[in-house]
Amino acid sequence: MNRRRWLSGMAVAALGAALTACDKLTTSPGVQKTLARAEGLTRRAQRLVVDRKALAQEFAEHEISPDFRANGSTSPGDADYRALVAGGFADWRLVIDGLVERPLSLSLTQLRAEPARTQITRHDCVEGWSAIGKWSGARLGPLLDRAGLKEGARYLVFHCADTLDPNAPEGLGRYYESIDLIDAYHPQSILAYDMNGAPLGVPHGAPLRLRVERQLGYKHAKYVMRIEAVADLTGIGGGKGGFWEDRGYEWYAGI
Repeated sequence: MNRRRWLSGMAVAALGAALTACDKLTTSPGVQKTLARAEGLTRRAQRLVVDRKALAQEFAEHEISPDFRANGSTSPGDADYRALVAGGFADWRLVIDGLVERPLSLSLTQLRAEPARTQITRHDCVEGWSAIGKWSGARLGPLLDRAGLKEGARYLVFHCADTLDPNAPEGLGRYYESIDLIDAYHPQSILAYDMNGAPLGVPHGAPLRLRVERQLGYKHAKYVMRIEAVADLTGIGGGKGGFWEDRGYEWYAGI
């Protein structure tokens, strides 16, 4: 019995040491640079092999998941967002600015009048689960054309209403995401305001969320308030292009 306990203790200690070593390895600057280079290679390889406008698989109505899991923020406590919820989003505006010729400020009613698309697609979460939902929303490409991107614009940053990490340093706790213009102009990239035939609910990102169907779930920013066109991602949040990217996730999450 004592020998068995000793062996079990040694196994646990060895596993702990391995995990500690693994953590130190993955957080080292050299390894981080190598992973960043690998991510860039993955992005270039996928876009070389796959047509930039190739559509993600779409499904039939009967394949919609009966229970589409809400993940991340599901009921933001930010005071400004709660006020918008209480007012039925009547005072909500989507701002499109940054490197654009004609900044926009659109109400939900105005956004619903923009060129739209409905699609039934599968949401793949980095945690390992998937669900199929029906999304309707304004096409992102025509909105960008209306705003008129300036020559230096290379990325879109989606600023959101939810503080996902209230303990983070100032400016680093609110959710944000970014994509490049190739994904922005993809036919299935929409700003969704309806889910499964009804207005988007708060757990799923009301009143507006990004759907960028060839990317993993954390790229599909919820509670979108502002879209900023930028030349690069440095100086925004932690400088890595997104809330989770600042915490070690890959920026390009193509699937």
